[in-house]
Amino acid sequence: MFTLFSLFLVLEARIQQLQSDFVLDVQFINVPSSGRGVSSGRTPSRGSPQQKSDNAKSGQSATQGASKHQPIRWMEKLSQEEKSKLKRQQRLQQKLQKKLKKRSQETLTINPIGSSLIPPGTTMSSASRESRSDKKLSSGLSAAVPSPFVEIAAAAGKAAAVSKQASRLNQRDSKTKVFEKGDSEKRSIDSRGREEGLAEVKELKKRLNQRVRPRSFSGTPEMQEQGNAKRPCEDIQSSIRCYLEACVFVGEIERSHNFLLSQHRTVNQRKHLNTDVYNIVMRMWAKEGSLHHVGSIFILLEEAGLKPNRGSYAAALECMGRSPNCSPKVITRCLTQMEVDGISVDELFSQCGFRQDERDMLLKAINTVYPGYKPSLNLHTDLCSSPLVQDFYTQREHHTYPKLVFTQAELRERFKRQLSVERACTVTIDSVEAAMPVTANMAKMRGLLAEQRAQWQKILLQALRESKMILAETNTKNYRPNLYPYLCLLEDREYVDIMIQSVSNMPPSGELLKVLARDLGNRVYAKYCVQQKYRNETVEKLGTIYDAYTGLLAKDTEECITLPREQWCKLEVEQSSGPSLQGGETSWSHILTLQLGTYMMDLMVKNLKINSDILNPEHNRTLIPILYHMYTFRSIKQVGFIKPHPILTQMQQEAVENKLTFDSYVMPMLCPPVPWTSFKFGAYLLTPTKLMRSTDGATQHDLLLEKCQDLHAVFDSLNQLGNCAWKISKPVLDTIISIFNDRGSEKLDIPPPLSEAPKIPHFNPQDPTYTSSEKALMKKEAINARKKYGEMHSLRTDALYKLSIAHHMRDEIFWFPHNMDFRGRTYPCPPYFNHLGSDVTRAMLVFAEGKPLGPKGLDWLKIHLVNLTGLKKRSSLQGRLDYANTIMEDILDSADNPLNGKKWWMEADEPWQALACCKEIANAVRSPDPSQFISHFPVHQDGSCNGLQHYAALGRDTIGATSVNLVPCEVPQDVYSGVAQQVEELRAKDAKKGLKIAQVLEGFINRKVVKQTVMTVVYGVTRFGGRLQIQKRLKETDEFPQEHVWEASHYLVRLVFNGLKEMFTGTREIQDWLTESARLISKSGHTVEWVTPLGLPIIQPYHRKRRQLLQSSHVQKNAFPPNFIHSLDSTHMMLTSLHCYSAGLTFVSVHDCFWTHALTVDTMNKVCREQFVALHSQPILQMLSKFLLHKYCAEPPWCSAFFVYDVGVSGTVHIQLAVKGGYF
Repeated sequence: MFTLFSLFLVLEARIQQLQSDFVLDVQFINVPSSGRGVSSGRTPSRGSPQQKSDNAKSGQSATQGASKHQPIRWMEKLSQEEKSKLKRQQRLQQKLQKKLKKRSQETLTINPIGSSLIPPGTTMSSASRESRSDKKLSSGLSAAVPSPFVEIAAAAGKAAAVSKQASRLNQRDSKTKVFEKGDSEKRSIDSRGREEGLAEVKELKKRLNQRVRPRSFSGTPEMQEQGNAKRPCEDIQSSIRCYLEACVFVGEIERSHNFLLSQHRTVNQRKHLNTDVYNIVMRMWAKEGSLHHVGSIFILLEEAGLKPNRGSYAAALECMGRSPNCSPKVITRCLTQMEVDGISVDELFSQCGFRQDERDMLLKAINTVYPGYKPSLNLHTDLCSSPLVQDFYTQREHHTYPKLVFTQAELRERFKRQLSVERACTVTIDSVEAAMPVTANMAKMRGLLAEQRAQWQKILLQALRESKMILAETNTKNYRPNLYPYLCLLEDREYVDIMIQSVSNMPPSGELLKVLARDLGNRVYAKYCVQQKYRNETVEKLGTIYDAYTGLLAKDTEECITLPREQWCKLEVEQSSGPSLQGGETSWSHILTLQLGTYMMDLMVKNLKINSDILNPEHNRTLIPILYHMYTFRSIKQVGFIKPHPILTQMQQEAVENKLTFDSYVMPMLCPPVPWTSFKFGAYLLTPTKLMRSTDGATQHDLLLEKCQDLHAVFDSLNQLGNCAWKISKPVLDTIISIFNDRGSEKLDIPPPLSEAPKIPHFNPQDPTYTSSEKALMKKEAINARKKYGEMHSLRTDALYKLSIAHHMRDEIFWFPHNMDFRGRTYPCPPYFNHLGSDVTRAMLVFAEGKPLGPKGLDWLKIHLVNLTGLKKRSSLQGRLDYANTIMEDILDSADNPLNGKKWWMEADEPWQALACCKEIANAVRSPDPSQFISHFPVHQDGSCNGLQHYAALGRDTIGATSVNLVPCEVPQDVYSGVAQQVEELRAKDAKKGLKIAQVLEGFINRKVVKQTVMTVVYGVTRFGGRLQIQKRLKETDEFPQEHVWEASHYLVRLVFNGLKEMFTGTREIQDWLTESARLISKSGHTVEWVTPLGLPIIQPYHRKRRQLLQSSHVQKNAFPPNFIHSLDSTHMMLTSLHCYSAGLTFVSVHDCFWTHALTVDTMNKVCREQFVALHSQPILQMLSKFLLHKYCAEPPWCSAFFVYDVGVSGTVHIQLAVKGGYF
């Protein structure tokens, strides 16, 4: 017994040591550097320096040729030692087994100590076989299995070896006891003692697993129960499905079938296959009408121990429908077996996705047996379970949903235009710099670039075709996957166009290889998805449903109280014949897009060259690459980097090209977006779009969303935001473009051209005339000049993109489809030009629909203008209106002469929006009747430090709630000014005591200095971060003595934090509870999850990596409080959005800043306050506490006490008072 327990303690420590090996660490797959090599899956061992070096250098081995570079010698030696050690252990184990079988009648199973790593009931020999298989898998996995999965498999092999060693030690102990005891009585006693010890160890091991298991994987509870193997297995399955689907798409029938057979025949690979993988090939043979091949796939399923699912039977019956000689008895037997498996015929039509005529063939087969059968499809009308929106969905008699300003025919025409844009996948538009006069040098450079691009296209086309020929003949015997089918999805010229576009858009300072590869892979995937939809014949059906859907939105149709999502789902059910809009295709993984993109980038680096004398004929003519693969540092990591040659950069800059090419999803939509009806379907017509944005490679969000069936309120809110139509304010746009093309203006946030950038000094470091200090100074100046140049180029390009897109859409009406991040915060899908942009971008946008100002609309425009100036923050609404009336002369002058008048608008906090508002006010006051003036201008209502509002409401803080306008007051409260005043009082006291820094700060403490720190402290900013914010503000103050900046920022950040702690007592308590809860959760190996009051599941996407457990835990705990508040903020916005929509309002949001017409500001304010009260009338913290207890404390009881939170102890303020407030 003593020996067993000693062994248990040793193994417990060893298993805890190995836990870091079970953490999923997403690395980049190794990709060949030439067309002659493919990713074979032979990645270095998990802990090998080769892999560490690759990851440290570039995040992916883009330049390591799989066919040329071999593992270094000591790595091979280490691998051989591991294999020989494993073989010795296996031989010793077999000898012990033979001796034990002679001495004992019982067959000993594997020691329970290793039961968590090897399935229960596995015998010693089978465990040994599995260990050997895992070892082989970890060292030579095929390319279908990306490197992360190799690492997981290797970790599993190592864990199995630990279990096997435990078994060997226990057997050795048993053997010693058997041979030392001579008589049978003692052997019997020892046997009973051993059994008791093993039973006790098994129980202890079970308890240990409850503590250790959460460290292995941070996902949903169901996945955690199944251990570490399921996640990598699912990812491998996804890679295999993608490969098979690509083969089927390009017509490689033999390749796909043989690949499936090769995977099936290999035991190690078969475990990664599920029924859906077999269904892909079965579906392919069903299209061919080959019933024999479909039957063979069913046999493979049975051999693999898998059961056919709905997709299997649908494919089989489809094949029978295509076979004219198929006997009805065969169909009957299939239907009978399907019924035995618990699958009904109706489920095939309601749960399966169909392509082309698959549904018709399925129905034909069934009608052969049951002639009168028709599918019964029911519309799911489940209501959202959240009590916050139950009345919204059940009581609609007073709802008046808004209509668009288009007829049904106009919307149908717009749909066709948008369809053509997305089918092309790219849009080429005029640059706003095209208005500049063309010089001789510009014309010359444009001609040279055009000539070079034509040559590059030919070179890339030839290189691509040669590489495809090589790949087509690679791995043909063992059918291991490579990139060949992915390079056949599109026409060769389309791949070349994508690569040429990448060169044209590359910044002169270069870009990360990972970013470029991701973009290249995503462009191929987007085109592939579009072609899939056309081949599957879903586009025609999409048009039919959209034509009918426009009847809900058009102004010339009858009003109804059906939401867009509900109407779309209803139309899908009514028009269920033919292909499904969602065909069930597998989304490409991040690893796959990187692998394909890196391959294409490698072709570009190797083949794109230019003459060295193209700009200077005096130079010797040699062909030089236009792209270079180099390395740079990001933080402390060395990463791969692609940099263009200076010759190419110079040519592009001097050409000042008059055309810009964008991906189609970058542009706003020309028709209303497709409503979100599931987490996989919505937004663009053809372009694939994710409902929830996530970090590259993260899939936990998708898994949670797929399991969640109660997202109606979230979908409807996103649909409402996306259905808002926009147009361009042409006068504002023209003014901005004139300044942009005239050297810009840093004061007005218009970036100047690169001609205004500081010149980069050049010097020879070997020049002896310079001293070492002079060289150091010149080197520093050169570094600063390059940095400034890079910043100016980035800002100028960003402004160029935005202005060019706005100019392209100047005569259009357009829409922004929306999705959200992992916290539920909503964002427009087009990345460059949208209403979430800067002051410049927002000023150019107005609502497409106009509404009369009404009796109070003009007043709201004036109040909004004063808000944009940043003045009168503590004044009442009437006070702000009175101030606006006193400066009407400046307002009208700004509207009439923005660039040549008094320029009053330029002094505002948001100058361009202020100018746009001045123009709207001028047009209104000059109209015959301002109350009837049709205004398109959006009026904003911003929350008073929204994060602190939520904290004050959660903690019921009286002082805090008052300072953020949750309690009615005669004048609006400004928390930033309040904190600044409190800090000033504390400073004055310290100054009287003789504190020097307090005396230096006299007269410099104001709202601007403390605002950013106060705003972000609720979102988790630390004292260090707050000090940097205050330091930046003090540096911007010219009068402040710069030698005291560091000391003053240290002093002020302490006063700000202390002041906030006094004002918001409950806030700190809640923050501390959330932080400590997240610390315990992350320490146990989980990522933090919760559910919003609207039922949206949220998981923090901060994943642990090897040797980074402490850092990951730190991020998890610090991020939880701000992320939780962000999720409440998004919930409040969604509630406001839904109820504004039901009231017929035009509503959009920029997180906590809500926009509507001047006519409906009062209504929106009322809805906003009502929904805030409704949200915080729910027991939010109690529900969170209950969720944490259920999720993380179901088994181990050690942390359950801390997750209980008493919500009613912090304060006494009544949240219902917020409804009566005049400010928010």
